[in-house]
Amino acid sequence: MSACALLFFQQAMAGGMDCAKAASAVEKAVCADKGLYALDAQMGAAYSKLMKSAPDKTAELKGTQRLWLKTRNQCVENVSCLNQRYRERLESLQTEWIDTLAYLPDEIDRQAMVELQQRIEAASKVDPEFALEKTLGAFTVSLDKTSFAGVPDDDEQTHFPETIPKGVSQDEWKALNASNITGASETGQTTYILTDLDGDGLRDLIVETYSGGTGLFWYTETWRGTGSRFTRRGAEAAPETNAETTLFYTNDRGANQAVNWIKVHDRIYAAYRDGAYGVDNVYLLNPLRINHQVPTITVQYGYELNVPRTQANQDNSTAYELPPTVQKALILGLSKIRNTESKNSAPICPIPSSGPGDDDYYSYGASYYAIEPVADFPVIMGDDCFIARLINWFGSYDEKVGLFAQLALRKPGSEEQAQSYTVNGRRHITQVSISIGKAEGGAAN
Repeated sequence: MSACALLFFQQAMAGGMDCAKAASAVEKAVCADKGLYALDAQMGAAYSKLMKSAPDKTAELKGTQRLWLKTRNQCVENVSCLNQRYRERLESLQTEWIDTLAYLPDEIDRQAMVELQQRIEAASKVDPEFALEKTLGAFTVSLDKTSFAGVPDDDEQTHFPETIPKGVSQDEWKALNASNITGASETGQTTYILTDLDGDGLRDLIVETYSGGTGLFWYTETWRGTGSRFTRRGAEAAPETNAETTLFYTNDRGANQAVNWIKVHDRIYAAYRDGAYGVDNVYLLNPLRINHQVPTITVQYGYELNVPRTQANQDNSTAYELPPTVQKALILGLSKIRNTESKNSAPICPIPSSGPGDDDYYSYGASYYAIEPVADFPVIMGDDCFIARLINWFGSYDEKVGLFAQLALRKPGSEEQAQSYTVNGRRHITQVSISIGKAEGGAAN
């Protein structure tokens, strides 16, 4: 039954199921529902495309399709169940399809990754705080480029210019107009940059769009210049005009992300840095290809944390001096935490025989998306146990204050207002490692 169903499916997959030949209850249910029939046709096309593009995986693909058909047929005439099964399979086939198109790092990429690792390690011996920034800065390129802005409309959205911008050649302008680039610029402020990203002598296009939102997002998309037109990166995987093919985005509130355009071993990368407390991950993105396996440099830090004696007042702009006993207790609590947040299996403070529920003693509580909770820990002052949380802004760091963080303090079982104290820290690199794997944060493709 499964083999026959598979044969029937393969014969009809190019244009959807041949409903004149529908025999089983499942096939009749698909033919009776326009939405299911459309999903069947989409999946058939995806299956056919994948079979042609990955001939070495034909047997494996047929096997997974047979297994899926068995699962689908268990739905019988349940439209909701069938809808879910089709969508799951479509997503799986699309993922496999993109994997066949994705760029695989080569020996030059590996050499570039090793080169950066060695340079960061050498720089850390001289400057253990800013070795990563200085290394990326040394490889950052000032590309020979032409940039121009989108034209705003009455709704403050920007659109591709209607007249040729300064610095754009007639051939480039003709190619730009032939490429339907308006979809990349319909929300927020947009900048267009023409520059050669792959060294073929033809300029490519970078589209940077600000969309705002809660995270203050900037999106970057790239288009390959071919002479007669520009081709959107990833168009072969997502051909729809409005498809999401962002190379990366940066979140300016709720993350610590930045990008350096660097050149290593005569190859240009978008070096995407995604930071957190104690770690920076730098992903070397190929700017014009689908990136699934990405050369990655991971820089880990240790901190020397301190609670300044002089603290800002929470209620006004005046400063005050911490009592020595309070400062000592806060610093002692900080000395016992690790660099990563972990779930407490035991209560942070002793649970009294009566009072609020147990949950009040296991963690500080809910957090806010724009800050990073590092760890919850106890602070003991006299006979009182307080629950403290160290929070920071995803490892954000500067030369003047180093790591700027806060220590929030509350007494469990009490209605007293929580207290907050400034924490500063100087960092040093503890390890620089390299790997090849999937990117995360705004570089995840």
